[in-house]
Amino acid sequence: MKSAVESLNPTRVKLTVEVPFEELRPSLDAAYKKIARQINVPGFRKGRVPPQIVDQRIGRAAVLDEAVNDAIPALYFAALQENEIQALSQPEIEVTTFEDGAELAFTAELDVRPQIELPKYEGIEAEVDDVEVTDADIDEQIESLRERFGSLKTLERPAAEGDYVTIDLTASKDGEPIEEAQATGVSYKVGSATMLEGLDEAVTGLSAGESKTFVSQLVGGALIGEDVDVEVTVQAVKEQELPELDDEFAQLAS
Repeated sequence: MKSAVESLNPTRVKLTVEVPFEELRPSLDAAYKKIARQINVPGFRKGRVPPQIVDQRIGRAAVLDEAVNDAIPALYFAALQENEIQALSQPEIEVTTFEDGAELAFTAELDVRPQIELPKYEGIEAEVDDVEVTDADIDEQIESLRERFGSLKTLERPAAEGDYVTIDLTASKDGEPIEEAQATGVSYKVGSATMLEGLDEAVTGLSAGESKTFVSQLVGGALIGEDVDVEVTVQAVKEQELPELDDEFAQLAS
């Protein structure tokens, strides 16, 4: 087998492959065996039909087509390896020459990884703006760390802004419960405004075991944007206890 590569552009090449007919013998033998298993010829067992009978019944051209289709994938990959090509796409293959007993020639166009020459990095300078960190930035990060490592303490009082509540939510429309709008055991920070509109006002002042109904709009599902009745039940009211700013906390946070 002979192969050559032509560069069409920086990311696409054209492979030309030429294969002597003798190298196709294994694929030709495999084609005869495959076709012999697919046809019924009186006097011969299935799969035992001689090549000359296959030629009479099916035609030599059909056998050659089967052989070429079987051989080209392996020949293509062999040409890739021979020319050290890294393919990035499926090839567009075209058989340019093939006759019984003669050489097989085909081309394959494909996308390849481009050759990139990196410039020398010695001597390259980069300017980086100075970072200004204010006391407010530091305080904000410290407070965020304290909240991350904080703990929740159950309270026996009504919920207020900043508290964490465990709630159950039930939405209904015209008295009919909305199946996809039911939730239990949801943890929510009062005042965060991260769920339903009106939820913060509804849970504020509620103690564990108490419920309240308010009107809101769903943010998903078939009734998105429509007014629905939402009942919220507070299961627990909790207060976040933040760790002290001491050496123990510094060791924990780091």
